[in-house]
Amino acid sequence: MKKRCFSSLLLASFFVSLSFAQALPSKKEVLQKMELANHYFMAKYADPSKPLVTDKVRPSNIWTRAVYYEGLMALYALNPKAEYLKYAIDWSEFHKWNLRGGIETRNADNHCCGQTYINLYKMDKSKSERIENIKASIDKMLATDKVDDWWWIDALQMAMPVFAELGVIYKDDRYFQRMYDMYLNTKLKQGGGLFNAKDNLWWRDKDFVAPYKEPNGEDCYWSRGNGWVVAALVRVMDVMPKDAVGYSEYRKTYMAMMKALLPLQRPDGFWNVSLHDATHFGGKETSGTSLFVYGMAWGVRHGWLDKKTYMLAIVKAWNAMAKEAVHADGLLGFVQGTGKEPKDGQPLSYDKTPDFEDYGLGCYLLAGSEVYKLAK
Repeated sequence: MKKRCFSSLLLASFFVSLSFAQALPSKKEVLQKMELANHYFMAKYADPSKPLVTDKVRPSNIWTRAVYYEGLMALYALNPKAEYLKYAIDWSEFHKWNLRGGIETRNADNHCCGQTYINLYKMDKSKSERIENIKASIDKMLATDKVDDWWWIDALQMAMPVFAELGVIYKDDRYFQRMYDMYLNTKLKQGGGLFNAKDNLWWRDKDFVAPYKEPNGEDCYWSRGNGWVVAALVRVMDVMPKDAVGYSEYRKTYMAMMKALLPLQRPDGFWNVSLHDATHFGGKETSGTSLFVYGMAWGVRHGWLDKKTYMLAIVKAWNAMAKEAVHADGLLGFVQGTGKEPKDGQPLSYDKTPDFEDYGLGCYLLAGSEVYKLAK
Protein backbone atom coordinates (compact mmCIF):
# COMPACT_ATOMS: atom_id res chain seq x y z
CA MET A 1 0.00 0.00 0.00
CA LYS A 2 2.78 2.39 0.96
CA LYS A 3 4.66 1.64 -2.26
CA ARG A 4 1.53 2.23 -4.35
CA CYS A 5 0.80 5.56 -2.58
CA PHE A 6 4.38 6.68 -3.09
CA SER A 7 4.17 5.80 -6.79
CA SER A 8 0.92 7.74 -7.07
CA LEU A 9 2.54 10.74 -5.46
CA LEU A 10 5.45 10.55 -7.88
CA LEU A 11 3.05 10.30 -10.82
CA ALA A 12 1.00 13.27 -9.56
CA SER A 13 4.19 15.26 -9.01
CA PHE A 14 5.28 14.45 -12.57
CA PHE A 15 2.03 15.73 -14.08
CA VAL A 16 2.13 18.85 -11.92
CA SER A 17 5.69 19.52 -13.09
CA LEU A 18 4.73 18.81 -16.70
CA SER A 19 1.75 21.13 -16.50
CA PHE A 20 3.91 23.76 -14.87
CA ALA A 21 6.58 23.50 -17.56
CA GLN A 22 4.00 23.81 -20.32
CA ALA A 23 2.43 26.86 -18.66
CA LEU A 24 5.69 28.75 -18.35
CA PRO A 25 6.03 31.18 -21.27
CA SER A 26 9.31 31.36 -23.16
CA LYS A 27 11.56 34.40 -23.04
CA LYS A 28 10.59 35.15 -26.61
CA GLU A 29 6.89 35.07 -25.79
CA VAL A 30 7.30 37.29 -22.75
CA LEU A 31 9.37 39.81 -24.69
CA GLN A 32 6.88 39.83 -27.56
CA LYS A 33 4.04 40.80 -25.22
CA MET A 34 6.14 43.51 -23.60
CA GLU A 35 7.21 44.97 -26.93
CA LEU A 36 3.70 44.82 -28.35
CA ALA A 37 2.29 46.86 -25.47
CA ASN A 38 5.21 49.26 -25.54
CA HIS A 39 5.02 49.76 -29.30
CA TYR A 40 1.38 50.74 -29.02
CA PHE A 41 2.25 53.39 -26.44
CA MET A 42 5.30 54.82 -28.22
CA ALA A 43 3.38 55.04 -31.49
CA LYS A 44 0.45 56.80 -29.85
CA TYR A 45 2.64 59.17 -27.82
CA ALA A 46 5.44 59.64 -30.31
CA ASP A 47 6.49 63.01 -28.89
CA PRO A 48 7.76 62.35 -25.32
CA SER A 49 7.84 66.08 -24.55
CA LYS A 50 4.15 66.61 -25.22
CA PRO A 51 2.23 67.53 -22.04
CA LEU A 52 -0.47 65.25 -20.69
CA VAL A 53 -3.97 66.60 -21.15
CA THR A 54 -6.91 65.17 -19.19
CA ASP A 55 -8.93 67.34 -16.84
CA LYS A 56 -6.04 69.81 -17.04
CA VAL A 57 -2.62 70.13 -18.66
CA ARG A 58 0.33 68.50 -16.88
CA PRO A 59 4.01 68.27 -17.85
CA SER A 60 5.15 64.88 -19.08
CA ASN A 61 7.62 64.37 -16.23
CA ILE A 62 4.84 63.73 -13.69
CA TRP A 63 4.76 60.45 -11.77
CA THR A 64 2.49 58.59 -14.20
CA ARG A 65 4.92 59.01 -17.08
CA ALA A 66 7.91 58.47 -14.80
CA VAL A 67 6.57 55.03 -13.83
CA TYR A 68 6.25 54.19 -17.52
CA TYR A 69 9.92 55.05 -18.02
CA GLU A 70 10.86 52.74 -15.15
CA GLY A 71 9.26 49.98 -17.18
CA LEU A 72 10.80 51.13 -20.43
CA MET A 73 14.30 51.07 -18.93
CA ALA A 74 13.61 47.55 -17.65
CA LEU A 75 12.60 46.57 -21.19
CA TYR A 76 15.70 48.27 -22.60
CA ALA A 77 17.88 46.20 -20.26
CA LEU A 78 16.45 43.05 -21.88
CA ASN A 79 16.43 44.29 -25.46
CA PRO A 80 18.61 47.42 -25.88
CA LYS A 81 16.92 48.98 -28.89
CA ALA A 82 18.23 52.42 -29.79
CA GLU A 83 14.68 53.76 -30.12
CA TYR A 84 13.95 52.93 -26.47
CA LEU A 85 17.02 54.75 -25.25
CA LYS A 86 16.34 57.75 -27.49
CA TYR A 87 12.76 57.95 -26.25
CA ALA A 88 13.99 58.13 -22.66
CA ILE A 89 16.79 60.61 -23.35
CA ASP A 90 14.58 62.88 -25.45
CA TRP A 91 12.04 62.99 -22.62
CA SER A 92 14.70 63.74 -20.04
CA GLU A 93 16.47 66.37 -22.12
CA PHE A 94 13.23 68.19 -22.88
CA HIS A 95 12.71 68.59 -19.15
CA LYS A 96 16.37 69.56 -18.72
CA TRP A 97 16.73 66.63 -16.32
CA ASN A 98 14.63 68.60 -13.87
CA LEU A 99 11.67 67.81 -11.65
CA ARG A 100 8.15 69.11 -11.57
CA GLY A 101 8.44 71.75 -8.87
CA GLY A 102 12.19 72.11 -9.38
CA ILE A 103 14.86 71.08 -6.91
CA GLU A 104 12.91 72.64 -4.03
CA THR A 105 10.22 69.95 -4.24
CA ARG A 106 9.87 67.41 -1.46
CA ASN A 107 6.97 65.60 -3.13
CA ALA A 108 7.74 61.95 -3.86
CA ASP A 109 5.65 62.02 -7.03
CA ASN A 110 7.95 64.72 -8.41
CA HIS A 111 11.03 62.67 -7.52
CA CYS A 112 9.89 59.62 -9.48
CA CYS A 113 11.36 60.85 -12.77
CA GLY A 114 14.73 60.86 -11.03
CA GLN A 115 14.80 57.07 -11.21
CA THR A 116 15.18 57.22 -14.98
CA TYR A 117 17.53 60.22 -14.87
CA ILE A 118 19.82 58.25 -12.55
CA ASN A 119 19.54 55.13 -14.70
CA LEU A 120 20.63 57.13 -17.75
CA TYR A 121 23.43 58.79 -15.77
CA LYS A 122 24.81 55.37 -14.83
CA MET A 123 25.07 54.60 -18.55
CA ASP A 124 27.26 57.65 -19.12
CA LYS A 125 28.73 59.18 -15.97
CA SER A 126 30.45 61.89 -17.97
CA LYS A 127 27.04 63.56 -18.30
CA SER A 128 26.70 64.91 -14.77
CA GLU A 129 23.72 67.08 -15.74
CA ARG A 130 21.63 63.92 -15.74
CA ILE A 131 21.89 63.51 -11.98
CA GLU A 132 22.53 67.03 -10.69
CA ASN A 133 18.93 68.16 -10.17
CA ILE A 134 17.57 65.02 -8.58
CA LYS A 135 20.59 64.87 -6.26
CA ALA A 136 20.21 68.55 -5.36
CA SER A 137 16.55 68.03 -4.47
CA ILE A 138 17.24 65.04 -2.24
CA ASP A 139 20.22 66.79 -0.66
CA LYS A 140 17.94 69.67 0.33
CA MET A 141 15.77 67.15 2.14
CA LEU A 142 18.80 65.72 3.91
CA ALA A 143 19.69 69.22 5.09
CA THR A 144 16.54 69.24 7.26
CA ASP A 145 15.24 66.95 10.01
CA LYS A 146 11.81 66.54 8.40
CA VAL A 147 10.89 62.90 7.78
CA ASP A 148 7.10 62.95 7.40
CA ASP A 149 6.78 63.77 3.69
CA TRP A 150 5.65 60.29 2.65
CA TRP A 151 2.13 60.36 4.05
CA TRP A 152 0.71 57.97 1.41
CA ILE A 153 2.13 54.58 0.53
CA ASP A 154 2.48 55.28 -3.21
CA ALA A 155 5.29 57.66 -2.22
CA LEU A 156 7.53 54.74 -1.25
CA GLN A 157 7.81 53.51 -4.84
CA MET A 158 8.10 57.02 -6.24
CA ALA A 159 11.03 58.10 -4.09
CA MET A 160 12.74 55.30 -2.16
CA PRO A 161 14.66 53.93 -5.17
CA VAL A 162 16.11 57.42 -5.75
CA PHE A 163 17.56 57.50 -2.23
CA ALA A 164 18.93 53.97 -2.62
CA GLU A 165 20.60 54.75 -5.94
CA LEU A 166 22.20 57.95 -4.63
CA GLY A 167 23.51 56.09 -1.60
CA VAL A 168 25.19 53.53 -3.83
CA ILE A 169 26.55 55.97 -6.42
CA TYR A 170 28.04 58.37 -3.88
CA LYS A 171 28.87 55.74 -1.24
CA ASP A 172 27.02 57.88 1.26
CA ASP A 173 25.08 56.16 4.03
CA ARG A 174 23.11 59.32 4.76
CA TYR A 175 20.78 58.51 1.88
CA PHE A 176 20.09 55.03 3.29
CA GLN A 177 19.51 56.40 6.77
CA ARG A 178 17.12 59.13 5.69
CA MET A 179 15.23 56.75 3.43
CA TYR A 180 14.85 54.36 6.37
CA ASP A 181 13.72 57.11 8.74
CA MET A 182 11.09 58.31 6.26
CA TYR A 183 9.94 54.77 5.53
CA LEU A 184 9.50 54.04 9.24
CA ASN A 185 7.53 57.27 9.63
CA THR A 186 5.15 56.05 6.93
CA LYS A 187 4.93 52.55 8.34
CA LEU A 188 4.62 53.35 12.04
CA LYS A 189 3.52 56.97 12.51
CA GLN A 190 1.45 58.34 9.62
CA GLY A 191 -2.16 58.05 10.71
CA GLY A 192 -0.97 55.91 13.60
CA GLY A 193 0.96 53.71 11.17
CA LEU A 194 -0.06 52.68 7.66
CA PHE A 195 1.14 49.07 7.94
CA ASN A 196 -1.19 46.59 9.60
CA ALA A 197 1.03 43.88 11.05
CA LYS A 198 -2.04 41.69 11.62
CA ASP A 199 -2.69 41.33 7.90
CA ASN A 200 0.79 42.32 6.64
CA LEU A 201 -0.76 44.80 4.24
CA TRP A 202 -0.83 48.61 4.03
CA TRP A 203 -3.58 51.18 4.25
CA ARG A 204 -3.18 53.73 1.47
CA ASP A 205 -3.18 56.74 3.83
CA LYS A 206 -4.69 57.87 7.13
CA ASP A 207 -8.17 58.11 5.58
CA PHE A 208 -8.32 54.31 5.32
CA VAL A 209 -6.87 53.31 8.67
CA ALA A 210 -9.30 51.40 10.88
CA PRO A 211 -12.07 51.98 11.88
CA TYR A 212 -12.61 52.67 8.13
CA LYS A 213 -14.07 49.51 6.59
CA GLU A 214 -14.96 48.09 3.21
CA PRO A 215 -18.62 47.19 2.52
CA ASN A 216 -18.01 43.63 3.74
CA GLY A 217 -16.58 44.87 7.05
CA GLU A 218 -12.93 44.20 6.20
CA ASP A 219 -10.08 46.71 6.23
CA CYS A 220 -9.48 48.55 2.96
CA TYR A 221 -6.28 47.40 1.32
CA TRP A 222 -5.99 48.91 -2.14
CA SER A 223 -4.32 46.59 -4.63
CA ARG A 224 -2.16 49.06 -6.54
CA GLY A 225 -1.20 50.88 -3.34
CA ASN A 226 0.19 47.68 -1.87
CA GLY A 227 1.76 47.00 -5.26
CA TRP A 228 3.64 50.28 -5.02
CA VAL A 229 5.11 49.17 -1.71
CA VAL A 230 6.15 45.81 -3.18
CA ALA A 231 7.87 47.58 -6.07
CA ALA A 232 9.60 50.02 -3.72
CA LEU A 233 11.04 47.23 -1.60
CA VAL A 234 12.19 45.23 -4.61
CA ARG A 235 13.80 48.19 -6.37
CA VAL A 236 15.56 49.31 -3.20
CA MET A 237 16.89 45.88 -2.24
CA ASP A 238 17.99 45.29 -5.81
CA VAL A 239 20.61 48.04 -5.57
CA MET A 240 21.53 48.75 -1.95
CA PRO A 241 24.14 46.79 0.05
CA LYS A 242 22.70 44.01 2.19
CA ASP A 243 24.42 45.45 5.27
CA ALA A 244 22.98 48.94 4.76
CA VAL A 245 20.64 50.34 7.38
CA GLY A 246 17.05 49.29 6.71
CA TYR A 247 17.78 46.35 4.45
CA SER A 248 16.77 43.67 6.97
CA GLU A 249 13.52 45.54 7.69
CA TYR A 250 12.71 45.84 4.00
CA ARG A 251 13.31 42.14 3.50
CA LYS A 252 11.19 41.18 6.51
CA THR A 253 8.27 43.31 5.34
CA TYR A 254 8.62 42.11 1.76
CA MET A 255 8.50 38.45 2.81
CA ALA A 256 5.47 39.06 5.02
CA MET A 257 3.64 40.82 2.19
CA MET A 258 4.40 38.05 -0.27
CA LYS A 259 2.91 35.50 2.11
CA ALA A 260 -0.17 37.66 2.66
CA LEU A 261 -0.76 38.34 -1.03
CA LEU A 262 -0.48 34.78 -2.30
CA PRO A 263 -3.87 33.48 -1.08
CA LEU A 264 -5.61 36.66 -2.25
CA GLN A 265 -5.04 35.91 -5.94
CA ARG A 266 -8.24 35.43 -7.91
CA PRO A 267 -8.91 32.06 -9.60
CA ASP A 268 -8.41 33.76 -12.98
CA GLY A 269 -4.89 34.92 -12.03
CA PHE A 270 -5.56 38.59 -11.35
CA TRP A 271 -5.93 40.35 -8.00
CA ASN A 272 -8.98 42.47 -7.13
CA VAL A 273 -8.68 46.22 -6.60
CA SER A 274 -9.80 45.63 -3.01
CA LEU A 275 -7.63 42.89 -1.58
CA HIS A 276 -9.96 41.90 1.24
CA ASP A 277 -13.32 42.63 -0.38
CA ALA A 278 -13.94 40.95 -3.71
CA THR A 279 -17.46 42.39 -3.77
CA HIS A 280 -16.26 46.02 -3.79
CA PHE A 281 -15.68 46.65 -7.50
CA GLY A 282 -14.32 43.14 -7.88
CA GLY A 283 -12.85 41.99 -11.16
CA LYS A 284 -9.65 41.86 -13.15
CA GLU A 285 -7.16 44.69 -12.54
CA THR A 286 -3.84 44.87 -14.36
CA SER A 287 -1.68 47.44 -12.58
CA GLY A 288 -1.82 45.93 -9.09
CA THR A 289 -1.50 42.43 -10.52
CA SER A 290 1.59 43.49 -12.49
CA LEU A 291 3.30 44.89 -9.42
CA PHE A 292 2.64 41.73 -7.41
CA VAL A 293 4.00 39.59 -10.25
CA TYR A 294 7.05 41.86 -10.40
CA GLY A 295 7.70 41.35 -6.71
CA MET A 296 7.04 37.62 -6.67
CA ALA A 297 9.16 36.89 -9.73
CA TRP A 298 12.02 38.90 -8.26
CA GLY A 299 11.77 36.93 -5.02
CA VAL A 300 11.77 33.57 -6.79
CA ARG A 301 14.74 34.60 -8.91
CA HIS A 302 16.71 35.55 -5.80
CA GLY A 303 15.83 32.30 -4.05
CA TRP A 304 13.81 33.98 -1.30
CA LEU A 305 10.43 32.57 -2.27
CA ASP A 306 9.60 28.90 -2.73
CA LYS A 307 9.71 28.34 -6.47
CA LYS A 308 7.07 25.63 -6.61
CA THR A 309 4.60 27.70 -4.63
CA TYR A 310 5.07 31.14 -6.10
CA MET A 311 5.87 30.21 -9.68
CA LEU A 312 2.37 28.84 -10.10
CA ALA A 313 0.94 32.19 -9.05
CA ILE A 314 3.36 34.11 -11.27
CA VAL A 315 2.66 32.02 -14.38
CA LYS A 316 -1.08 32.11 -13.76
CA ALA A 317 -1.07 35.90 -13.40
CA TRP A 318 1.27 36.62 -16.30
CA ASN A 319 -0.60 34.36 -18.69
CA ALA A 320 -3.91 35.87 -17.62
CA MET A 321 -2.68 39.41 -18.28
CA ALA A 322 -1.02 38.45 -21.55
CA LYS A 323 -4.19 36.75 -22.81
CA GLU A 324 -6.96 38.83 -21.25
CA ALA A 325 -5.51 42.34 -20.85
CA VAL A 326 -3.16 42.89 -23.81
CA HIS A 327 -5.05 43.73 -27.02
CA ALA A 328 -3.89 42.62 -30.45
CA ASP A 329 -2.63 46.16 -31.09
CA GLY A 330 -0.93 46.43 -27.67
CA LEU A 331 -3.51 48.44 -25.74
CA LEU A 332 -3.57 47.37 -22.12
CA GLY A 333 -6.99 46.65 -20.66
CA PHE A 334 -8.34 46.37 -17.11
CA VAL A 335 -6.05 49.14 -15.82
CA GLN A 336 -7.61 51.12 -12.99
CA GLY A 337 -7.41 54.86 -13.50
CA THR A 338 -5.57 57.19 -11.15
CA GLY A 339 -6.92 57.47 -7.64
CA LYS A 340 -6.39 55.99 -4.22
CA GLU A 341 -9.10 53.40 -3.55
CA PRO A 342 -11.20 50.66 -5.15
CA LYS A 343 -14.00 52.93 -6.41
CA ASP A 344 -11.71 55.22 -8.43
CA GLY A 345 -11.69 54.82 -12.20
CA GLN A 346 -14.52 52.30 -12.14
CA PRO A 347 -15.92 50.38 -13.86
CA LEU A 348 -12.98 48.64 -15.49
CA SER A 349 -13.15 46.63 -18.68
CA TYR A 350 -11.07 45.11 -21.44
CA ASP A 351 -11.77 48.02 -23.79
CA LYS A 352 -11.75 50.93 -21.35
CA THR A 353 -8.77 53.27 -21.56
CA PRO A 354 -7.80 54.77 -18.17
CA ASP A 355 -7.33 58.50 -17.69
CA PHE A 356 -3.57 57.96 -18.05
CA GLU A 357 -2.19 55.13 -20.19
CA ASP A 358 1.39 55.28 -18.99
CA TYR A 359 1.79 54.01 -15.43
CA GLY A 360 -0.18 50.79 -16.03
CA LEU A 361 2.14 49.95 -18.90
CA GLY A 362 5.14 50.76 -16.73
CA CYS A 363 3.91 48.27 -14.13
CA TYR A 364 3.32 45.64 -16.82
CA LEU A 365 6.82 46.10 -18.26
CA LEU A 366 8.36 45.78 -14.80
CA ALA A 367 6.48 42.51 -14.30
CA GLY A 368 7.59 41.25 -17.68
CA SER A 369 11.21 42.14 -16.98
CA GLU A 370 11.29 39.72 -14.05
CA VAL A 371 9.14 37.01 -15.64
CA TYR A 372 11.52 37.11 -18.62
CA LYS A 373 14.46 36.31 -16.34
CA LEU A 374 12.66 33.23 -15.01
CA ALA A 375 11.54 31.98 -18.41
CA LYS A 376 13.32 29.29 -20.36
